[in-house]
Amino acid sequence: MTTQALQERAPRARPAGEDGRIEGLDGLRALAVAAVLVYHLRPASLPGGFLGVDIFFVVSGFLITTLLLRELRTKHRVDLPRFWLRRARRLLPALVGVVLVSIPSAWAVNTDLLVSIGRQALGALTFSSNWLEIAAGSSYFTATAPQLFVNFWSLAVEEQFYLLWPILLVALVAATSSARQRVRLALGAAAASAGLMAVLHTPGQDATRVYYGTDTHAFGLLLGVALAFAWAAPGGVLRSRGWRRWRARTALVALAGLAALMLTLRQSSAFTFRGGILLASVLAIVLVAALLGPPGPFQRLMRLAPLEWVGQRSYGIYLWHWPVLVILAELLPTAHDSPAHWALRGLALALTLAIAAASYRLLEQPVRSHGFRGAWRAFRASLRSAVPLRRVLARTVAGGTGVAVVAALVAVAVAPERTQTQKQIEAAQRAVDASAAQAGRVELPADADFTMPTGAEITGFGDSIVVTSADGLEARFPGIMLDARSIRRWSDGEAAVEGRLEEGTVRRAVFLDFGTNAGVRDKALVRRVLDSLGPRRMVVVVNLYGGSYWIPQANTALDAVVEDYPNAIVADWHSAVSERPELLQADGIHPGIEGAHLYARVVAEAFAELSERLTGVPVQLPGETADDPASGTATNAPTDGSVPADGSVPTDGRAAGRMTIPQAGPRPTTPRTRPQTAVPCGNPSPPGARTDDPARHPRSVHAPSRTVGRCETHATAR
Repeated sequence: MTTQALQERAPRARPAGEDGRIEGLDGLRALAVAAVLVYHLRPASLPGGFLGVDIFFVVSGFLITTLLLRELRTKHRVDLPRFWLRRARRLLPALVGVVLVSIPSAWAVNTDLLVSIGRQALGALTFSSNWLEIAAGSSYFTATAPQLFVNFWSLAVEEQFYLLWPILLVALVAATSSARQRVRLALGAAAASAGLMAVLHTPGQDATRVYYGTDTHAFGLLLGVALAFAWAAPGGVLRSRGWRRWRARTALVALAGLAALMLTLRQSSAFTFRGGILLASVLAIVLVAALLGPPGPFQRLMRLAPLEWVGQRSYGIYLWHWPVLVILAELLPTAHDSPAHWALRGLALALTLAIAAASYRLLEQPVRSHGFRGAWRAFRASLRSAVPLRRVLARTVAGGTGVAVVAALVAVAVAPERTQTQKQIEAAQRAVDASAAQAGRVELPADADFTMPTGAEITGFGDSIVVTSADGLEARFPGIMLDARSIRRWSDGEAAVEGRLEEGTVRRAVFLDFGTNAGVRDKALVRRVLDSLGPRRMVVVVNLYGGSYWIPQANTALDAVVEDYPNAIVADWHSAVSERPELLQADGIHPGIEGAHLYARVVAEAFAELSERLTGVPVQLPGETADDPASGTATNAPTDGSVPADGSVPTDGRAAGRMTIPQAGPRPTTPRTRPQTAVPCGNPSPPGARTDDPARHPRSVHAPSRTVGRCETHATAR
């Protein structure tokens, strides 16, 4: 195709303003990065905040295509080396700065943060993070071990687009003769990408492959391409009076729609990947289209000074926020949603904005304005400046950069292959498997035994939280049988329980702990598990801890289900570890050595309260005294649940902690009242202990501070 022919076919890209600048795009970028920030700072507040990335994709596809079309129109060709150089000037300075600062900082805080850092750094610097992480089997949505550069996947998708699209664009313009054809081809390609995401996504399985994949997540970029083709064509809907009249109101509707999607979409929902992300991208297209043409109300809204300030620095903010958050969270562990947690998040946000602002002014803008060589010459001049302060600052930066480069290289070289959490899980898994392999068949007595169980009478089912707590559980319950595996969901747990029931190896007391990586998606599934265990077993259901959006929902669901089972109780691990977040490992999820003993204590206190509630016999746990208000025990109670020597327990057949439970018939629908066993009232809960309304959490054990024993003046309706 000759230059003249290409010129004739090149669309007439028209500037949005006199200088070609599209006013308000920075404001749109600000909204996008704000959504991502909220999603990463507190997922429960904006579970669909990851859609901010798709707004970036739409804006990038539109802007890059508009720039290329403008170059075709004015110069009749695309200067590929110069185009890629401009992209490098825009992207590399801040990215390299983040890598050089984050790796040594993470090394200084905890070497666990350096696991897979070589792969992550390679992916970041070569814009291949998405495919490298897919190949490594990483997970964006359910990973419990934090990755330092997990957010770089989207930069990889965009850069891969920047590398290929200019070549394809020239070929497309040469092969077509009208804007309508180009728009249709772009929309067709977007539909193919979205369709591939929908087809490859498997509901209930990790969605990282379809989320990270350039092939499955390119539709936002391609929709931006289609809009650029439509805008470049003379005439059309985007230049009509009707659109200009209605665009502001349409934009507000699209903005409201995006907000609704961000508030309601979940990564666990099939709709998210089978239309939800595509719908968000379409709404983003409407917002970009509303910014084109003469100034209007929506443009003025998007040009508010705070929005423009954030939008101009959105790239740096996006790069820095995640490494800053990960490093601070490890340096200063806090309980989720505690005042300290919010203070830490606020500090992370403030640091991110400050660093991004400094990077924008001192690093990104100089390179964009003067190029790599010009910026380097200016920096060398500063090293020899006659102004002392300027010279000292320049030399400090030079020295610090050198140290950072060396430290980063050494950190990558000495980075561990596995985190301490992974090592502990692997070691504990062997012990768990050994205990499960030695399990023998058991026969439940005809009359249910609800005394405080010993380790030889307990079977525990769970995920990696139980695995990492194995030492604490075995220390408190010698002879306990554990059946646990990492990343077990409730569906996996149901299969494990059913298998053990068929073997006949499930003992008279059981605790269950599933869903750390997925929550509780189906309350009926939890009911099926409890039904399968039957009414003659004591059942403790441990609730969940973590920062994922599903944690509060899951814990509410567990409370609601367990309330219907007289022989079951919820152990409140969430509250217990919230008071001692420093007992968790670097991932902020799994308990460390001391945390494992806290976990075992939470389970023990739950069994103790359940036994006391069903038998009327106060239970004192080992190592606790009546004078300890946090012990959760009554006075002079034996540790094995047997009858006290003074005989101060009912004599109606429950003295030995045994009672008969009907084997059939409906569950009671009227409230039950706890037995009125006399228990001293002199040990109130300590300051700061949870005092939830029993009507809301009627069977939760708020360990370690909640009192397990019952005062005779505080019988609670059940």
